[in-house]
Amino acid sequence: MNWRKEIKSWGIMLLVFGALYFTGLITPIMGGIQSMVLSTGLIKPKVTLENKEKQAFEYAGQFLDTNGDRLGLSQYKGKTIFINLWATWCPPCRAEMPHISELYDKVKGKEDLEFLMIALDEDFNKSIKLVKEKNYSFPIVHAAYGLNPSLQSQAIPTTLVVSPEGEIVFYQEGMSNFNNQEFQDFLLSL
Repeated sequence: MNWRKEIKSWGIMLLVFGALYFTGLITPIMGGIQSMVLSTGLIKPKVTLENKEKQAFEYAGQFLDTNGDRLGLSQYKGKTIFINLWATWCPPCRAEMPHISELYDKVKGKEDLEFLMIALDEDFNKSIKLVKEKNYSFPIVHAAYGLNPSLQSQAIPTTLVVSPEGEIVFYQEGMSNFNNQEFQDFLLSL
């Protein structure tokens, strides 16, 4: 008798997950749950580099902005750049976005500090729609023209910080809560 209850329980769980998957609700729900975990402060970025340390950043490349204009990476030379590679279909990306938006709001007035949120969705309109719906204040661009070798990554989200001297001083694959005092101080110290 116990095995029947077990099969019934598994069937219900599969049905629920299947419904969430096929309706497209799994991504925002998982992103929301992961964002709550990030809000606890348990997952923070390590401001010490473990790989890509002191590598020169390649400023070659162009992106498409929300107005449909080309934006060149070369215009960011001499500035600190917070770069995040993300997509709307990626729950960990969606989880960290509220925290990145809050960090952006705190530091957006700082001269020579730029945020470059690079959307990887095939359809840039999906990215634009998500940012508008969530009222995120950071600017986004689309990787319509590809990514240079400095931006190549094995996973998303990927976040890196480039110093004004053109060196990668922070690199992380995976989600994190960047809206904390230590990371904010790190960004402002560059």
